[in-house]
Amino acid sequence: MCGIAGTVGPDRRDADLVRRMCDVIAHRGPDGEGYHVDERAVLGMRRLAIIDVAGGQQPVSNEDGTIFAVFNGEIYNFPELRRRLSHHRFRTAGDSECLVHLYEEYGDDLVHHLRGMFAFALWDTRRGRLLLARDRVGKKPLYWRPDGAGLAFASEAKSLVEDPRLARRVDLVALHHYLTYQYVPAPWSIFDGVRKLPPGHLLTWQAGRSEVREYWRLDCSTEPVPDEAAAAQRLRELLLDAVRVRLVSERPLGAFLSGGVDSSAVVAAMAQQSAQPVKTFSIGFDDERFDERVYARLVARRYGTEHHELVVTPSAADLLPELAWHFDEPFADASAIPSYYVARLSREHVTVVLNGDGGDECFGGYERYALMRTLGRYPTLRPGGLFRAAGTGLVQRAPAGTRRRAAGRALQVLGTAPEDRYGPLMSIFSGADKFDLYSDDLRAELGGIDSLDLLRAASRRSAAPDPVGRFIDADIHTYLPGDLLTKVDISTMANSIEARSPLLDHHLLEWAGRLPTRLKVNRRGTKYLFKAAMAPWLPPEILHRRKQGFGVPLASWLRGELRDLTHGVLTDDTARGRGLFRPAAVAELLDRHDRGLDESRRLWALVQFELWHRRFLDPAPSAPAAEMDGGVLARQP
Repeated sequence: MCGIAGTVGPDRRDADLVRRMCDVIAHRGPDGEGYHVDERAVLGMRRLAIIDVAGGQQPVSNEDGTIFAVFNGEIYNFPELRRRLSHHRFRTAGDSECLVHLYEEYGDDLVHHLRGMFAFALWDTRRGRLLLARDRVGKKPLYWRPDGAGLAFASEAKSLVEDPRLARRVDLVALHHYLTYQYVPAPWSIFDGVRKLPPGHLLTWQAGRSEVREYWRLDCSTEPVPDEAAAAQRLRELLLDAVRVRLVSERPLGAFLSGGVDSSAVVAAMAQQSAQPVKTFSIGFDDERFDERVYARLVARRYGTEHHELVVTPSAADLLPELAWHFDEPFADASAIPSYYVARLSREHVTVVLNGDGGDECFGGYERYALMRTLGRYPTLRPGGLFRAAGTGLVQRAPAGTRRRAAGRALQVLGTAPEDRYGPLMSIFSGADKFDLYSDDLRAELGGIDSLDLLRAASRRSAAPDPVGRFIDADIHTYLPGDLLTKVDISTMANSIEARSPLLDHHLLEWAGRLPTRLKVNRRGTKYLFKAAMAPWLPPEILHRRKQGFGVPLASWLRGELRDLTHGVLTDDTARGRGLFRPAAVAELLDRHDRGLDESRRLWALVQFELWHRRFLDPAPSAPAAEMDGGVLARQP
């Protein structure tokens, strides 16, 4: 596990720049660094040593020193690959060196032989050719930008910002999309001129020309399942295997345990294959509506884990600038806060953690899927605008997780044409609301761009035979990498630990993709087959409770301890002077929230954008000014 960075081009590269690019992401690799420098390329890396701790330094090269690679991630099938490549000479005992020898054997098709999470750069000195690759679902990030006639790349955007030649400007289209989705979707980044390599894609650069192409996409064309019991058994086998290969580590290993079905299933699979008690880590809140620790304890007791907990409180003002620096881009999923703290708690005990990410996308776990299944039978209610307005009013007035809020979401959906119903459920701001927020200049710049076209395109590309299946497929290619995997990667790497996601093993994911939607979402609820498969492993209280999600009591925080911060950063002269948003529209959102309507997600999105702007564009970017002492946001229970 590492952070990587580099530049290639027709002329001599700036080695000092690449060193600075690596230094700024030293948190991703505190255990060492390495560089390759030649006439046309500089490759750099920071190492978090997990496998072959003593000898697994990078960059790695082939036997004659003509191919070099830097690599971020883990290749879980590396023992098998090393046996297959035994006619090559290996200098290390780890996984990284497989890349250069696979490239010699298979060229760019080497990615099809990898089982794991990865972002890597491979430099072919003979051909003057760079290959960048990102894993199938986007567990590991990779940013890039044209560098004159060359190209620069890095694990985090802040590395690219180290180059003084990069003009620090907001990509306005990226901002437009962010205000819809609460994250900046690939291939955009918030920095004008910087791009993300999308999941499942390769980028090649040679002689001043770059090309991006897709090498993998999930196939959701379904196959019949005549025997549900056999399918449940196969699911358990695949999960056990996915967990087994992720238990390889020379450093201490544990698991995040939220109390939900997915993380509980992973812990159960770990416990069945671990010689020692599994170390588990949970986050809780004083607000019991968001506190799942009682369920996490059920699983911890059942499997005899070494369990650790932390309570998160809302005094987050001192934490937010640090999160803004680590995330590189505005990121409005407030569960980043507990994610960061469960990672920091874990780092006190382990270096590697397994998690339950991907279970909801693989097996249909979100309640919005059940809502779309139910409401898909009904045509658009007329007049649609009236029903959407009534639904929005209910959503804003009702507490999270209540039936009134669910009814409001249903009215919002029924006021929309069936083919357009999913997008509003995934949006913070609607298109109309964004244009009401924008200044006249920003409206003119972004007129005609509909952010929901990205979601529609992902749904249209799906081979799933029914609408709910296509929504699930679209989430796997948009929400999963853009929000969930970004949150976990940044939160864990900020604390110098590695996160592994067994439920996103591509063998398991591809098998789940072909399951009929009725085995995921049906009249009995969500995640039907997965829960049936886990019945021998997990207590009924875990399997049959309502999905809670890894949320925070954001609405109450923004009316309480975080109110002054929110009002301050959104209404001071700095924010007003940007000329992006109408001050009156921002003030109205603040007032509505203070009066009891729930505008928390919209306000949080604006706060995160403003904090990001102050961190990266107003001053020169730098590492956080001071380390947190651990007492600002979190306390031991």
